[in-house]
Amino acid sequence: MKTIKNILGIVAAAAALTACVGDLNVTPIDPNANTVDKVLVSKEALDSYISGVYLGFATSGYYGPNGDPSISGLDGGASQYIRGLYHHQELTTDESVCGWNDQTIKNFHYMNWTTDDTFIYAFYSRIFMQVSAANEFIREVKDADFDASLKNRYIDEARTLRAIAYFHALDCFGNVPFSTEESVVGVTPEQISRADLYAWLENELQDIISGNNLAAKGSVEPGHASMGAAKFLLAKLYLNAQVYTGTARWNECANVLKDIMDDGYSLHTTSQGVYSAYQELFLADNDRCTEEIIFSVQQDGLYTQSYGCTNYIIFASTGGEMDPDQVGISSGWGGLRMTPEFFNKFANDDQRKLFYTATQKGSIDDIGDFTNGYAFMKFLNRTSDGGYGQEQGFVDTDFPMMRYADVLLMAAECQARGASIDGVAAFNQVRERAGLNPIFAPTLDDILDERARELYQECWRRSDLIRFGKFTSGYNWQWKGETLEGKDVEAYRSLFPIPDSDRLANSNLQQNEGYK
Repeated sequence: MKTIKNILGIVAAAAALTACVGDLNVTPIDPNANTVDKVLVSKEALDSYISGVYLGFATSGYYGPNGDPSISGLDGGASQYIRGLYHHQELTTDESVCGWNDQTIKNFHYMNWTTDDTFIYAFYSRIFMQVSAANEFIREVKDADFDASLKNRYIDEARTLRAIAYFHALDCFGNVPFSTEESVVGVTPEQISRADLYAWLENELQDIISGNNLAAKGSVEPGHASMGAAKFLLAKLYLNAQVYTGTARWNECANVLKDIMDDGYSLHTTSQGVYSAYQELFLADNDRCTEEIIFSVQQDGLYTQSYGCTNYIIFASTGGEMDPDQVGISSGWGGLRMTPEFFNKFANDDQRKLFYTATQKGSIDDIGDFTNGYAFMKFLNRTSDGGYGQEQGFVDTDFPMMRYADVLLMAAECQARGASIDGVAAFNQVRERAGLNPIFAPTLDDILDERARELYQECWRRSDLIRFGKFTSGYNWQWKGETLEGKDVEAYRSLFPIPDSDRLANSNLQQNEGYK
């Protein structure tokens, strides 16, 4: 059973935050009570300061799940970073629907969102809050009086976290406001083109990797971004280069993937016997799966409470006649299910087929009825030995943002698209763990379907469908285009709009093509 196991923690309904790295307890710097020059005097202070940047991925704000969220104008849980990422990357696809009547939530699956959508604004704002937090950390720390190697490591962690946020901005919004630690505070940022943001991210990640300041696998402290995280993000950038810039970079992607493969990562294949090895990656003690999970957004049911992140995924996936005790929670919210098109991608003997079907119907005839559509049981608040998370009202399950299985599947795709890498062997490592027979000449369709089966609910599906040319047209699913049978939608919806509210506040911003 894990307790406070990461660098950031938040006590429910309390203004004080606590966090730890190993046995180190720290309190994030309160900008209202201290100035950086007074408190930034030790490694403990660096842990405390950077925890606020990590915190932005994990919770809705600094004051517990019911405290003031960092993004105003929306329920704190609904504005949480990973929850917003799920809305954009999963609800827009065959993977997931949400049947609630919360404002415009159904419009994601209908694919008819508008420029003033509240949920789009919330996620967009969350992205740039992360960028600002990282910029401020870098700006303050770079001139601090520390050992250079220690200071550079923390700066490069913040740069990596900023790169994650900018990657999501690049992928979801394309042409966005841009600033770094060198930008003048208080000056309205200029808009950067998608191609130029891609180039900046490529240079930034290459510089982080060549600087070799981040911890390598085996020496990274719990919760910190490692060298593997920077390499993984660069591989993702190259994987989607043709979408972002019009020029494919498959060989460059393959080279980064080979580098990651040499870093000592492997699939998690040894189960404690209660759950499959695959499902152990999505349980309340998945922080022990360090051989496969390259970077995760850490959660703790006592100290990082929010109504977003994996708390949202687990609670919203539970409802109807499902037994919350099997999931390890107090009760379900009855929201998230999958389309029949997605369910039908799984063979019966696939160990990743972690769904509840008993009292559900496969077809989503009524998108607002939780019993329409099979339910997910991949993420649980149970431990690998059959126990429970620390709290049944909030979960301990970390969100695995980057996994080695994804590295192997990216290798398969690169080989199928002409790069020099043994992607077939990598592809079949993933299938073998799932209990499936190998495919010795996987097609691109085989690889896309394998990505769906391996990575569902991990917020990659929209990007994958776009890269394979099957997002707005070429493949349909129930309620796409707001029809039961599904239909093609406008091609411009491969990007989300720049929110109206930000364009009104910043005259430098132009709307993405197709939106009015």
